[in-house]
Amino acid sequence: MREVSGVEIGALRADGGAAGDDFLLQLQADLLGVPVVRPRLQETTALGAAALAGLAVGFWSEAEVAGLAGTDRVFTPRMGSEERERLYQGWQRAVDRALGWGR
Repeated sequence: MREVSGVEIGALRADGGAAGDDFLLQLQADLLGVPVVRPRLQETTALGAAALAGLAVGFWSEAEVAGLAGTDRVFTPRMGSEERERLYQGWQRAVDRALGWGR
């Protein structure tokens, strides 16, 4: 993402069902080399849609919507860059091999 966008990514925000998996979020933090943030309310996509609807009809104020946000946990990278690169190269080899399976 950094290469394509030219934007430095400070953290990845997770949501949805997979956000409840500590192992997955730690693995993502380790492999990406950035913190992964799990929100207090994990279904933030649905929350966002509900918040916009509630704001549009005057059911909620902006302050009330802002109060719904919060962080449950931040997973910080623990893997060194050499290990990360080794695993990434292994992933690249696996993808290269898999590309020929359907032919």
